[in-house]
Amino acid sequence: MSDEPLPEPDRVPGAPHPREAARIIGQDGAVADFLAAAQAHRLHHAWLISGPRGTGKATLAWGIAKWLLSGGATPDLTTPGEDPTVRRMRALSEPRLHLVRRPVDEKTLRLRAEITVDEIRRLQGFFHMSAAEGGRRVAIIDAADEMNQAAANALLKLLEEPPQDATLLLVAHQPARLLPTIRSRCRELRLHPLCPEDMGRVLQDLGLDHDAARLSALSGGSIGEALRLAGQDGLALYQHIIGLFADYPRMDRRAAAALAERAAGRAGAEGDPFDLIVTLLDRFLTRAARTGLLGAPIPEAAEGEAEVLSRVAPDPAAARLWAGAQAELSARARAGRAVNLDPSALVLDMLIGLANQPAV
Repeated sequence: MSDEPLPEPDRVPGAPHPREAARIIGQDGAVADFLAAAQAHRLHHAWLISGPRGTGKATLAWGIAKWLLSGGATPDLTTPGEDPTVRRMRALSEPRLHLVRRPVDEKTLRLRAEITVDEIRRLQGFFHMSAAEGGRRVAIIDAADEMNQAAANALLKLLEEPPQDATLLLVAHQPARLLPTIRSRCRELRLHPLCPEDMGRVLQDLGLDHDAARLSALSGGSIGEALRLAGQDGLALYQHIIGLFADYPRMDRRAAAALAERAAGRAGAEGDPFDLIVTLLDRFLTRAARTGLLGAPIPEAAEGEAEVLSRVAPDPAAARLWAGAQAELSARARAGRAVNLDPSALVLDMLIGLANQPAV
């Protein structure tokens, strides 16, 4: 057996698990909606927590679970870190809590692609076994839109006849992928991307406040994406991309080749370097298109970014050019990955194609 810890599908690589979060930041509306229902004794049995990736959905689910199982005595969702229930939840040893997520294959020790029906059957068993003890019980399904068809059907039966004193918290990145009958039996809490100020507060909690402004600008209000960028040296890679376009339409082919070589690295615990570089190229093109329409972005995501973007996208005509390039790049990346093209050659081809765009 390997001594490596098993992977957790509901955890951003390189970041603490959401169950470790001490507070919920930037989602005051969703918090207020849940507390209003709880305080009015209208606590629904199932809550669908939806929104873009990285906006705190799992953090909110764990905050609600901690609050419920600790007695719900505080006027907000904060719970003392020394509370015995909170300590047990952080250790995944609280008997009144059940966590459903993609399982690890026992043979390969890798995460499976879906939440299987066996995981929902274990959830059903949890509610059956814990019913005799009484009291509030909570289940977190993260992410519910990763269930396969059999698992979704099994969950639907549970929602149709919910256990007494049970609360199910369904985290969903793409709620449209859920069965309409599942969505209709849940009350939704919709989360939104974090504003730069809230991003700064979260990143400060995580010790990344020195890069907060640039991470916020480049991640689109997703703390999960900001953590991925921080963990994979994304800010330095984006600075490299800005440097490549500093003399546009000329491009330093040696520097382009160096960036392409980074894409050939093996995917590890921190993520896939090819996916990161394609994402950063996509962000550059999106920000260039917006610059042509709205002016240079504030704050900058890299040193000198505003000057470069203003020069390559000075007007709406240039904005249309870069928007088209962004769509083409995304399609090329998907097609290349589908046929297992060499990542380094694929990225270099993309960069050369961008350098050959008609000069503005």
